[in-house]
Amino acid sequence: MKLPEPIASELPVDYADRLAAWYSSQSKVEDRKSLGQYMTPAGVARFMAAQIVSTRETVRLLDPGAGTGILTCALCERLVGKNSKVRKIDAVAYELHPPMALVLHKSLKYLETFLAGRNIQLSFKIEIADFVLSQASALNVESPTLFGGGRAEPFDVVIANPPYFKIAKSDPRAQAASAVVYGQPNIYGLFMAVSASLLREKGQLIFITPRSFASGPYFQRFREWFFARMQPHSIHVFGSRRATFRRDEVLQENVILAARRKRNWSVRPIRSQQVTISTSEGMSDLRHPSKSRVPLSQILVQNSHGIVLRIPDISESETVREIVDCWQGSLATYGLWISTGPVVPFRATDLLSDSGDIMTSHAPLLWMQHVDTMSVTWPLLHVRKPQFIKNGPVARKLLVRNDNYVLIRRFSAKEQHRRLTAAPYERGTLHGEALGLENHLNYLYRPHGSLSPEETWGLAALFNSFLLDAYFRSINGNTQVSATELRHMPLPSLDIIREIGRRARKASELQHVDELIEEVLHDRRIHSLRDKPHD
Repeated sequence: MKLPEPIASELPVDYADRLAAWYSSQSKVEDRKSLGQYMTPAGVARFMAAQIVSTRETVRLLDPGAGTGILTCALCERLVGKNSKVRKIDAVAYELHPPMALVLHKSLKYLETFLAGRNIQLSFKIEIADFVLSQASALNVESPTLFGGGRAEPFDVVIANPPYFKIAKSDPRAQAASAVVYGQPNIYGLFMAVSASLLREKGQLIFITPRSFASGPYFQRFREWFFARMQPHSIHVFGSRRATFRRDEVLQENVILAARRKRNWSVRPIRSQQVTISTSEGMSDLRHPSKSRVPLSQILVQNSHGIVLRIPDISESETVREIVDCWQGSLATYGLWISTGPVVPFRATDLLSDSGDIMTSHAPLLWMQHVDTMSVTWPLLHVRKPQFIKNGPVARKLLVRNDNYVLIRRFSAKEQHRRLTAAPYERGTLHGEALGLENHLNYLYRPHGSLSPEETWGLAALFNSFLLDAYFRSINGNTQVSATELRHMPLPSLDIIREIGRRARKASELQHVDELIEEVLHDRRIHSLRDKPHD
């Protein structure tokens, strides 16, 4: 490959970024996605590097998913800034893809020359190997063994934009990292855990990843392991799902986590410790993000199901937490349950149909598209999916009785800021004795009885409110609406829920849910939230 050459006086980050643009133009999007390659923009790389503080003369640096080396370049640029004591940098960069490793070598050789001109020695080693398989053994030992040799000096800093993709439980990487794996893990979580295990005491870690590790059952084992060793000190949230990796056409809600390795830190009182929470919409405002200092005890929350990392929107988090956390109820408290729609289309193709008689042979099949804010519309002419399911002995276990439910979408739309979209369904709204609910819907019900109409409408209104949506976003780590988090979210008393429901059933304009809830709760603090944009 004929790689682009550096330009005179070009900074290493800018050269690495230019190499990334060139590499993207020479490769296929599907190939990069299969490898989990998402190139870090220069602005993000410099922002991440700015979170690192070092006073050592020699710094050992690990970049476990190096790509073109832009994060290594950004960190080195940072370390050689004003008042720096750094005189030597030992860097280890992992890159599994050999063509990319050639680009990485070109980038780091230029970085070596750049640093030499500033009287700083760079020693770098490129490992063309699977990082997790190579170093997963470090998860089980206090002093890691590096490169299959003897005990190695741990790293001072790990900085990474790891690959993102799910792997099977049977994958060798998942088996090698069994200490932190549950279910079908995402590879980036294994990168975070293995990297943390290779750090020295008080060493620093900074990763840009999807937000999904923050909550949910699949990352619970990881969170227990990771936060027993790593103390967060700053978290950055991107408001837009598209802006961070626009060049690679990535739709992902990303966060930047900076943390320090501290032995037994989590068993000490954390009330006085704080975390910097910053937000930007995307790249354009990244240099001047909104910032707030939040008590660590409000970020890392221990509940009956383990640790959750709550990442609030700093503009609304304090008010939302004050209101919602004082509620004493929950779905479990009120004998309610939430489940996922039992109809998985590819497993029931013989039962699905584009037409049918819902009074005799078929039942309505509701998809996510049929559920909108406070309304269920069936059938829909524009939906190119079967909207009927056979109602017979074979299909009976996939159907639910025609009863009162709150239907909640399991996923938010692509650029939709709100996570929760819920609708009340009242018994008999659609004809027939049963309903089919597709797997992209959650449904809330009373297992041994029925929701009353007032409870149905009241709960739907609450889940559509800005108040619960903001609270849910602070505890839910990805775009999927997890039934696990919904089950344990605080709720007001049933009397209040029923009163909200009575008013919601009579309301002529149901988009004013927040105003209605404010009136019932008699809490003027919600007024400041009502003017927030509702996507």
